Amino acid sequence: MTESSVTFNRNLIAPCGINCGTCLAYLRSKNRCIGCWPNTGSKVPHCSLCKIKNCEHLNQTESGFCYECEKFPCPQLKHIDKRYRTKYHVSLIEHLLSIKDIGINAFLAKESVRWTCPNCGATICVHREHCLGCNADLKK
Repeated sequence: MTESSVTFNRNLIAPCGINCGTCLAYLRSKNRCIGCWPNTGSKVPHCSLCKIKNCEHLNQTESGFCYECEKFPCPQLKHIDKRYRTKYHVSLIEHLLSIKDIGINAFLAKESVRWTCPNCGATICVHREHCLGCNADLKK
């Protein structure tokens, strides 16, 4: 693994496995989203109204992640996972299984390496095919 200048924390990993730290809404400078977990501050509307984040079954898990739910993977998670796999080449279900298997700290370390621009060290945005820091082409 290469050295990473990007550092993520647990609060940036949504219950569904999305790494909010790689989201365009989190990375932008104006009207920046604060991520999934905090209940105060600025969030994009679809995150505040998220069926997964507000799921009654999720509240029954100790970890706060969907992998621990009796209905894992539920239809909502399968739907968003398919969208992320198709559009962004990222599987949220794989993220969750990785967190379950290796633990959150090892997962965060892997994510930090994966989402660091090799050219400038900025955080790579999952929603873009170029680095927001140096504009390098990062087609997945």
